[in-house]
Amino acid sequence: MELPMLTEVVPARRRKAWSPLIAMAIDLATGSAAVAIGMTVANYTHKQLPSPWVMCFFAPTVVGLFAIRGLYKRSLNRSFLDELPKIEALITVAAMLMLSGLVLNQTIEGSRSTAVTQVWVCAAVLIPLGRLVWHTVRTRMFHRDKMIAPTLIVGNGRIAAKVVERLEVSPNYGLRPIGLIDDDLPSMGLDRDKPSTIPYLGKLDNLEQAINSTHAQCLIVAFSRTRDEAMTAAVKVAHRHGMAVWIVPRIFDTIGVHATIDHIGGLPLISVPSTDPRGWQFAVKHFSDRLFACIGLALISPLFLSLMLAVRLSSPGPIFFGQARVGRDGRVFDCLKFRSMRPPSVTDASFERRSDSAPGGVEGEDRRTGIGKIMRATSLDELPQLINVIRGEMSLVGPRPERPEYVDLFNAQIARYGDRHRVKAGMTGWAQVHGLRGQTSIADRAEWDNFYIENWSLWLDWRILAMTVGAVLQRAE
Repeated sequence: MELPMLTEVVPARRRKAWSPLIAMAIDLATGSAAVAIGMTVANYTHKQLPSPWVMCFFAPTVVGLFAIRGLYKRSLNRSFLDELPKIEALITVAAMLMLSGLVLNQTIEGSRSTAVTQVWVCAAVLIPLGRLVWHTVRTRMFHRDKMIAPTLIVGNGRIAAKVVERLEVSPNYGLRPIGLIDDDLPSMGLDRDKPSTIPYLGKLDNLEQAINSTHAQCLIVAFSRTRDEAMTAAVKVAHRHGMAVWIVPRIFDTIGVHATIDHIGGLPLISVPSTDPRGWQFAVKHFSDRLFACIGLALISPLFLSLMLAVRLSSPGPIFFGQARVGRDGRVFDCLKFRSMRPPSVTDASFERRSDSAPGGVEGEDRRTGIGKIMRATSLDELPQLINVIRGEMSLVGPRPERPEYVDLFNAQIARYGDRHRVKAGMTGWAQVHGLRGQTSIADRAEWDNFYIENWSLWLDWRILAMTVGAVLQRAE
């Protein structure tokens, strides 16, 4: 296999990392707007207010706190919902610092608490709103191949191939793999004869030349047979060039978002906390699931009853469609949906599912009714699963349940597929809000589902529910 050499790589114009500066400017602008609006509102109710120049320190304080807490550093998976709790906490800290300064400075006259409260309330709304707009704009630019950081991959084999594949299919990360560096010739994936989708740029000794030629901004270190000393030297070269560096840990399957770094002297240790699906945290989750399912069913009862009537009038057959699915600990239950299809006819053709995809969507001849097409496009056919949640058979958030015959097949074919049955199945899940719906890769679904279980928190559940609102707006089969 003939590989492209370093001299064949077309140099790219070096681009500065403008994203942190733009984010700082937006935070400074929205923080200043919060001060202006808050002072204006407070002025209508109180005649004596602190001098405006004193309040001008609020916005720079917010930006400084954000910088200290790393909100301007490049992060691959940090979404707006990830940042929101930290943003609100730091805005509150900035408001408390400003109020403390006003109280301690006895020479400042006027109402202190009123002005600070008004500014704090305005900032708690405007600053997150500004960052939400920036996140949305930046994501769209990533999808248009703008502001993408050229990235070098150090490593070889299946893990390096997975890193390259994820970056190529997911523009949201903001990284574009442009070259592979390793002391061995690239063998991507399990098939050693499979060519790499990015050029091989030579050995680790050529890393500095590769950085200068490609103007790479980021480096990802994956698995390699190269000695550790050489990999460490490569990381130091990247840091010397001001590059962002990420390292894939050896036992990555056990390391989640709650892992922390401890040290014994200068030796780092990764603390790996575990998730206990039978612990008190999940007991709270299951109680809140049933509570909110009852409240939700009561609130949507007019819509629910209307859909029941529409299904009854659409075609002969029952209103609800119950299908055997596998839930927690392998227990089988009837997963409820509104019936969206007419009964099959004798002329309906058989359907064969691709071996690498999950069952779902329209299988075989399209027998959807008119109301069924609408319900499937908007996921309204899933609403009866609120009854499954109230029964305790499902959760609001969790891995989507599968049919028993497919579970047996996938357990034999997909690594760690059965691990998803440690928790209750969910109406929505981490895989679904990331686009893995319908006839998509079951291996990818299992990976996302296990990530959800091992990194579970109540906030993650609320985040998934919020992301579901956006996901259901996309048309589904």
